Amino acid sequence: MSEFDLVVRAGTVVDGAGGSPSVADVAVRGGVVAEVGRIGGRGAREIDADGLLVTPGWVDIHTHYDGQATWDSHLAPSSWHGVTTVVMGNCGVGFAPVHARDHNALVELMEGVEDIPGTALHEGLAWNWSSFGEYLDAIAERPHDVEVATQVPHGALRLFVMGERGASGDPATSEDIDEMGRVARAAIAAGALGFTTSRTKNHRTSTGAYTPTLRAELAELAGIAAEIGRGGAGVLQVVSDFESPRDELALLREMMAVSSRPLSLSLAQTPGASESWRGVLAFIDSMRAEGLEMRAQVAVRPIGVLVGLQATINPLAPSPTYCAIAEDYPALAARAERLADPTVRERVLAELGESAATIRISFDRMFSLGTRPDYEPSADASIAAIAARTQQTPQAVLYDLLLEDEGRALIYAPVLNYADCNLDHVEAMLQHRWCVPGLSDGGAHVGTICDGSFPTTLLQHWGRDRAHGRLPIELLVARQCRATAETVGLFDRGMLAPGMRADINVIDFDALAVEAPTMAFDLPAGGKRLLQRAQGYRHTFVAGVETYCDGESTGALPGTLVRGAQPSPNGVAS
Repeated sequence: MSEFDLVVRAGTVVDGAGGSPSVADVAVRGGVVAEVGRIGGRGAREIDADGLLVTPGWVDIHTHYDGQATWDSHLAPSSWHGVTTVVMGNCGVGFAPVHARDHNALVELMEGVEDIPGTALHEGLAWNWSSFGEYLDAIAERPHDVEVATQVPHGALRLFVMGERGASGDPATSEDIDEMGRVARAAIAAGALGFTTSRTKNHRTSTGAYTPTLRAELAELAGIAAEIGRGGAGVLQVVSDFESPRDELALLREMMAVSSRPLSLSLAQTPGASESWRGVLAFIDSMRAEGLEMRAQVAVRPIGVLVGLQATINPLAPSPTYCAIAEDYPALAARAERLADPTVRERVLAELGESAATIRISFDRMFSLGTRPDYEPSADASIAAIAARTQQTPQAVLYDLLLEDEGRALIYAPVLNYADCNLDHVEAMLQHRWCVPGLSDGGAHVGTICDGSFPTTLLQHWGRDRAHGRLPIELLVARQCRATAETVGLFDRGMLAPGMRADINVIDFDALAVEAPTMAFDLPAGGKRLLQRAQGYRHTFVAGVETYCDGESTGALPGTLVRGAQPSPNGVAS
């Protein structure tokens, strides 16, 4: 009889704890790691990992699969990229708790903030819940290819307690605050990992209104946090514009001080204040010195939009000629062929004029993504630079690029993290002790952004391909596994050590690559979404069960709902 369920043999183990890579075996029994080292016992299944990396499964703590997880067992694209645990409910948006009267309002909020088609949400959501606990039960009923955890969103909480006053952003009364705190604490007791809120003007509903949480006052946020603190569990997550940095940071400090709960915030370089992130990191250092547990979630590449004929942002859409052709030629390849006609091209360009077609992105920040995406393109690869070299207008260059690959081509327009046309500042963020990779928004922005591939970019770009400033693989793996898990209170995963969950990736590091995003039309009601596959993942295991082999699903669905914080197994340091 076999001693173990699985033994991964002779791989280069990067254990997630930050230790140097070493050749070792990893044995699994009963869904957890049994031994790491030179293992004599046999496994019911043996994998030869000679020449391959063996890592913990990636833990992605910033996704938006809140709707998809209720109707889909395969949480792609994240599960294609070695992710074995996703955390959703971020940015204060989600679908519970909810009264029946607010179903449409929450759909509009998610559609506007996270660019998920409202038609897909209306079709896909069963709404067989009201309380947050009932929502967790609905998720738990469906098996998944990854572990699923979630948080209670402030936007839904405000509508649930305050009704129309909450939706319109009215100040919360003391009674409102007490009730929101009670409901949030109950949600965490039922299994939510924590509480999330949004304080950015970039987040609006599909009707154009600001999110219900934008102007929430200190008393409201501190009151909810304090009640969560009295429960003794749960984390806090905040996204903010930091328009008034001193006031906003003071608010975050108060939320932590009254609750004694960990808090993470979203952090990126912004074009108008390209060095302000340094001040936020200095603040985090000062909070840690005071004993307040604060971290920053940072993106591993620019946060940018994808522009194309199939995308939500289509630069040719303002042209009447284009719209007529799109109606006459619904098939994309035929439409691209018609648009290539010189007469049509001239007419469309004339109608578009001298603008970037109302997309409000300068041509020196627009790049062809190509079939092998480059997420750190040089300034001389921009559409503006190409136009200058070829003596064309930027509009003409953009037009021609959009028609490539039979009209499926995508233009990449970095918005955040690219003020200097390089990622040197991201390098500094990734090396900062209290920064963790996040902000992939897996499952969201399905027509404009495709960043669920962040974990693959982290290892591929920063560990192998970057011309300068490459980072040690052991650091990258520790950040994407153990550090992310700790940030949300999941101490039972993120490391290959005895007693830890057997979430494992076996990776051909030399072959690791993100492919170009493509548009699929597989959401409920035929809704579209950008998807992006990866190469190089040989095997992915969730609790010792193989979910993906060479990029293809095995059909196994061992992923369950994670209810609340998970303690470290005996003998494993947190």
